[in-house]
Amino acid sequence: HCHVAGKPPRTVRGVRWHPAPRASRVRAVRLGREPTERWAQQGRCFGAFWAEFCCGFFVILILGNFWFLAVLYLLWLYLDWETPCTGGRRLQWVRSWTVWKYFREYFPIQLIKTSDLNPNHNYLFGFHPHGVLVAGAFGNFCTSSSFSTLFPGITPYLHIMPIWFGCPFFREYIMSAGMVSASKESVSYVLNNKEGGHASIIVIGGAEESLNARPGSLTLNILKRKGFIKMALKHGAHLVPVFSFGENELFKQVANPKGSWLRNVQDKLQKIMGFALPLFHARGIFQYSFGLIPYRQPINTVVGSPIPVKQNLNPTTE
Repeated sequence: HCHVAGKPPRTVRGVRWHPAPRASRVRAVRLGREPTERWAQQGRCFGAFWAEFCCGFFVILILGNFWFLAVLYLLWLYLDWETPCTGGRRLQWVRSWTVWKYFREYFPIQLIKTSDLNPNHNYLFGFHPHGVLVAGAFGNFCTSSSFSTLFPGITPYLHIMPIWFGCPFFREYIMSAGMVSASKESVSYVLNNKEGGHASIIVIGGAEESLNARPGSLTLNILKRKGFIKMALKHGAHLVPVFSFGENELFKQVANPKGSWLRNVQDKLQKIMGFALPLFHARGIFQYSFGLIPYRQPINTVVGSPIPVKQNLNPTTE
């Protein structure tokens, strides 16, 4: 999964190690010419665990001498509770951080346009597949990617599980990137924009689909996921199919076929907590056999042509 050109990985006791850099590359590092983006790229990939870091930091505040800061934040959380359902609080300077550029280049992530989108309409993007961490959706819709250039006048809102907005500090970060709640109220708020130009991005398969995400495999949860179509009808939002090729290639996952004890436990936990717990692994910083850094596999996110939808305030099941 990507190694130094001309040098295959070394295998020692079953572990595939990154090949030693050439002398010229070592000299470049010492002279400061070696780009630091690789470290930034790999470091950003640990961002999936920022929620845990933020929760841990909050616990430290509560148990330490700065408990009053935690109390003040809880007050802020109470007053700001509805913001994720009312468009969030995006900050362009956060979306423009250089680290996101490195993150997109790590895989790399590319957004492919197949049709123009009229900014006078609102859109509902149906995103597939979920993968383990939805890296393609984040890289393309929550950073200063090529989206604004390819689709001028369209503002993307990535809808994620409401539970994440209860995570102290982490909620501020994800809202600043342009993420909002996946609740019906939140989707309605985005699609109710009378002037048009809003795009709700919904990962149709949801967290359950992540339990089937593994290289060389594609299992989509679609048949029972029709609520997004009802939302599009109620608001007259045009439907846009989006498929992210390569999303399932980023992580390997412990075998969990339907009916296995592991899958039964995962399914029960998902119903209780609202989010899935896939047992995934990929590579490390210096070796390719194990770790939590995703493999460097291209992600090509294709935005299809919009499907016109006529507004129906009372759509039926048919």
